[in-house]
Amino acid sequence: MRFKYICHRKPERTFSFRGHYFPVCSRCTGIYLGAFTYFLYAFLIPVKYTAATVLLALLLVIPTFIDGFTQLMGYRESNNVLRFSTGLPAGIGLAVLTKVLKHLILHL
Repeated sequence: MRFKYICHRKPERTFSFRGHYFPVCSRCTGIYLGAFTYFLYAFLIPVKYTAATVLLALLLVIPTFIDGFTQLMGYRESNNVLRFSTGLPAGIGLAVLTKVLKHLILHL
C-alpha cells in the first residue's frame, strides 16, 4: 500500500492490465498523465502565463470536480473511462496553475 497517501486505489475504480492493477485509480492516472505531459511541454516550449491561461486552467478542472462531486453525492455512478477523461484535462489545468504559482512566488 505504498501509494495510499496519493490515491484511494479502489480496485473497481482502477485500470488493470493482464490482471495487474495500476498504482493509482483511473482519475488519478488521468491527472498524473495530464500534469506530466504539460510539465514536459512547458519544459520544451516556453509558455507565457496570462489571466486567460489561468482562467482556462481553472475551467479544465471543473469537469473532474463535477464528476467526482456528483458521484460522491450519489446522483450517479461514474466509470473508469469518464474518470480518466475528466482527470486528464484536470491534470493539465493543475499543472498550469502550479507553474503560475511557481512563477508568482519566484518573481515577487
